[in-house]
Amino acid sequence: MNHQALSSFIWSVADLLRGDYRQSEYGKVILPFTVLRRLDCVLGSTKAAVLAELDSKSKAGLSADLFLLRKAGQSFYNTSRLDLVKLLGDQDHIRQNLHAYIEAFSPAARDIFERFDFYAQIERLSKANLLYLVIEKFSNIDLHPTVVDNASMGLVFEELIRKFAEISNETAGEHFTPREVIRLMVNLLFVEDDDVLTPGNAVVRTLYDPTAGTGGMLSMADEYLSEHNPQARLTLHGQELNDESYAICKADMLIKGQNIENIIAGNTLSDDGHSSRKFDYMLSNPPFGVEWKKVEKAVRAEHDQKGFDGRFGPGLPRVSDGSMLFLMHLLSKMRPAVDGGSRFGIVLNGSPLFTGGAGSGESEIRRYVLENDLVEAIVGLPTDMFYNTGISTYVWILSNRKPADRKGFVQLIDASGFWQKMRKSLGSKRKEMSEAHIATVTRLFGDFVEAEAITVLDATGQVVGEPQLVTSTDQAPGAPEAGRLKRVPISRIFRNEAFGYTTITVERPLRDRAGAPVLGAKGKQKAKPQSDGALRDTENVPLAEDIQAYFEREVLPHAADAWIDNEKSKVGYEIPFNKHFYVFEPPRSLHAIDEELKTLTTSIMKMLEDLTE
Repeated sequence: MNHQALSSFIWSVADLLRGDYRQSEYGKVILPFTVLRRLDCVLGSTKAAVLAELDSKSKAGLSADLFLLRKAGQSFYNTSRLDLVKLLGDQDHIRQNLHAYIEAFSPAARDIFERFDFYAQIERLSKANLLYLVIEKFSNIDLHPTVVDNASMGLVFEELIRKFAEISNETAGEHFTPREVIRLMVNLLFVEDDDVLTPGNAVVRTLYDPTAGTGGMLSMADEYLSEHNPQARLTLHGQELNDESYAICKADMLIKGQNIENIIAGNTLSDDGHSSRKFDYMLSNPPFGVEWKKVEKAVRAEHDQKGFDGRFGPGLPRVSDGSMLFLMHLLSKMRPAVDGGSRFGIVLNGSPLFTGGAGSGESEIRRYVLENDLVEAIVGLPTDMFYNTGISTYVWILSNRKPADRKGFVQLIDASGFWQKMRKSLGSKRKEMSEAHIATVTRLFGDFVEAEAITVLDATGQVVGEPQLVTSTDQAPGAPEAGRLKRVPISRIFRNEAFGYTTITVERPLRDRAGAPVLGAKGKQKAKPQSDGALRDTENVPLAEDIQAYFEREVLPHAADAWIDNEKSKVGYEIPFNKHFYVFEPPRSLHAIDEELKTLTTSIMKMLEDLTE
C-alpha cells in the first residue's frame, strides 16, 4: 500500500468523527492514533519476550528498564499485556484499558501522547461512544516497518498534516518541506565529503535541524548516508515548536533507535535547546516571512548583551521576517574549522538576498557571511514548490571548511527552470523537481563549474531540438546557417566582494537668493559650503572600484559642485540573484511587426469577405 492510499484509508476515520468533531479537530484524534498504531505494530513481535523479561526481573527485585529495551530491540517498550487488538475484547472497559496501555509505555514514548493531549481525546471519544469504533478502525491497519517503511510512514504523516492544515486554514508548509527539496539539500550537503560517503568508512557525524517539524530532513539525511555508506552513522538532533509535529518527530526517532533526548521541544530563537553543542551538518527550512515579535525581547537582549559571543552578533533583521535569525543561529552551531568545520543548508525566500540597505541588519548579516567566506552556493528553486506559498525560494549552502578551489568564491545556480508539472496540485504546490533535475544541480555544485543552457535557433527563429546544458569545460553546439544560439546562464561563479558596495552620500551646496554658496560661520564648518538637504543623494559604488574615480566619472560631469561626505559612507552587501541570470531579449524590429500586422489584416479581411458571400 503506497503512502497516499494509506493516508486515504486513515483519513476515512474522519467519517466516524463527523458531527461530534469539527473538521479542524480531526487531527487531534487521527494523528495520535496513527502514532499509537505505529508503535503498537513495532513492538508486536517482541511483546512476549518483553513481558517474560519483566516478570523475571521483577521477581529478582531488579530494575528492568535496560533489560526491557534490549528485549524490545527498540529505544522504547510497553509493559502492558494489552495491544490495540486485545483492547477490543473488553468493550465495557475500553477507556480504562487504553489509559493503562498508554501508561505502560516507557517515559520517552509516553511523552509523545502527552504532547498530543491524547488523554483529553480519549475521554471525549468515550463520551461520544466513538472510542471502540476508532480503535477498531486503527487495529485493522498494519503499520509494521516491514509493511510500511520509515520513509513511507513519514510521507503518510506529512499527507495527513497537509490535509488537516488545509481544512483548518493553517499553514501546512510550517510543518514540513517537500521531499524533493530535502533530497536536493541532502545531496548538496554531502557531495563534497568523500570520507563520509565512502563505503566501509565507519564515521560518526552529527546532524541538526532547529526547525525539525515532523523530522523529514533528519530522516532523509540519515537514509541518504545509510544508502551510500551503511557503516557511517548520523546522530540526529533537532528542536520543534509545534507540539504535534514534535510528537511525530520524536516517535520517528524512537523507531529509528536515535537518542530522543536530542529532540527538544520549544522555541529555538528564545530558548536554544542545544546551547552548548556544535554540529557537523545542519539543515533547516524556517517559516517564510513570519515576524519574530513574540521573541523580540529575548533576541534583542542576547544581541545587545552577548554580541558575537551569542548567536545574533552580526545584526538583527526587521521584525517582520525572522528567517535570517535562523541563519545566524546555524552559524553559531558550526564546529570550528580546526575541529573539522561544518556545512549547512537552509531554505530562504528572496528577501534575505537583497532586503535592507548598507548598515541595515540584513546587510550586516550578508556582510558577515561573505567577508568571512562562509557562502558556498545559493540555488534558486522553481516557484510553486511549497505547499503554502508560490513565491521564489532559495537554498543557501554555507560552510567554514570550503575546498581550496572554492575559497573566496560564491556559486549561484538558477534551477528555477528545473521542474515538471505535478499530476495533481497539493495546496500551492504545483511543480516538482525530478531526480534528473536534482542530479543536474548536484553535479553543477559538485564540479564547481559555470554552465549555460544553449538553445539552437534556425534562420526563422524556430527552436531546433532541446536546449543543451553546457559547462565551461564542454564543447558548445554550433549555430546552423543563418541561425543563432540563445544562451541562458544556469551556473555562475563570483568572488565574494562582487556582492559588496559602498554607499556614498553626495552633497551639493546650499545657495542664497543670489545663487552663491552659503558658507559656514563657525566651528568645523567655518568657511565651508553648507549642504542642501533637498539636493542630497546617494550612490552605491562597487567594492572593486575606486570611490574617487567612480565619483569623478559618474557624478561630477552632472554636478560639478558636488562632494562626498565621507563620514556617512557605509559598506553594504546584497546578492541580486535574478540580475545575474537576466538575458536581454532585443525587441523585434518595427519593420517585422508592421509586416506581421499587414499579414493579419489581410487574413481578417479575407475572412470577413467569405462571411458576406
